[in-house]
Amino acid sequence: MLCKSILSAAVLASSAFARPASQLPADGFPNPDAKQLSAISGEADGTLPNGPPPPTLNASSIPIFQLINFNENFEVAFFNSLIHNITTGVSGFQIPFDQEKKALLSVLRTVLAQEELHSINAAGVISHFGGVVPAPCVYKFPTTDVIGAISLAETFTSLVLGTLQDASEGLSINGDHGPVRAVGSVIGQEGEQTGYFRSLLNARPSEKPFLTTSLAEFAFSALQDFIVSCPFDIASTIPIPIHPTIAVLNDSSVAVKNESLTFTADLTNVSAAQPFYGNAGAVDMGLFMTYFTGQDAPLSMPVTNASWTGNVLTFTAAFPYHEYVMDGLTIGALTTSGNLSSPAAVGAATLAAPALINLANHIV
Repeated sequence: MLCKSILSAAVLASSAFARPASQLPADGFPNPDAKQLSAISGEADGTLPNGPPPPTLNASSIPIFQLINFNENFEVAFFNSLIHNITTGVSGFQIPFDQEKKALLSVLRTVLAQEELHSINAAGVISHFGGVVPAPCVYKFPTTDVIGAISLAETFTSLVLGTLQDASEGLSINGDHGPVRAVGSVIGQEGEQTGYFRSLLNARPSEKPFLTTSLAEFAFSALQDFIVSCPFDIASTIPIPIHPTIAVLNDSSVAVKNESLTFTADLTNVSAAQPFYGNAGAVDMGLFMTYFTGQDAPLSMPVTNASWTGNVLTFTAAFPYHEYVMDGLTIGALTTSGNLSSPAAVGAATLAAPALINLANHIV
């Protein structure tokens, strides 16, 4: 049996479920006063870290915390909207059994409060070291029922788990060892969340022995497809690359087997893609679908069957499930090289990303 959620960032915003007039919780977030913060902490089952900040922070580390804050603001809006839809009985979000409804809402309210504290903590680091704290945006969400929403939450939480690996490595490279312990604690906390979501989807709670890694720019790119508007200029405020995202076209038939998948990406305004525009032969010989799965080295498969509609590229690439046991989240990038030894090298060669392919066996 297969529990399957294939959500490419390019199609995440295809429809929107109902949401409250305000996407922010009614508890003072993102700037709660002391009384409101105490209430959030009570709901979250814990408080903000109260130790002193590190004495210094490399300027290159500020975008790491800006991305964490940017993502957490999105998650706050998502879970606030989901709680609203379940509580008010929006069509598709009705839970007929009162005890199950209460239990789910209780967990989701705790998750919401925990995401608020994650955002507030990251904002505190940014502001302490003179950076610009991203304000919450207005978002759109794609799901129209509870199962779809939980599946989406499981997928983006898995992506966050890979992104926080990249954040920890970036902080260490910058010599900023002080915040790594706190970031590691959030990795564990988010892992607990995704295990719960997977259980609701009848999937094994623990996804893989080594969770799939990712890059900050891949998560940042995926988040763009949820954005309606922001009260700041995203590109100039958060200096992280933004790529066009990749859709998985045969998402209804992907299974736990070796097969070829079909992808599409709009490469308009991608300067490195211009030599390939309209030239299917060159694309077949020169581009690759490069996958992150677990902690394996980047896995590159040649692009085949390439075709162009304007600057939109549609292509196929092998998905070698069995050889690499590609359960859980696999993250794909369209790259100009197939000889890439590290995640950083994948980022440097990327034309479009991410494609998110999430496969999990049902509990038997």
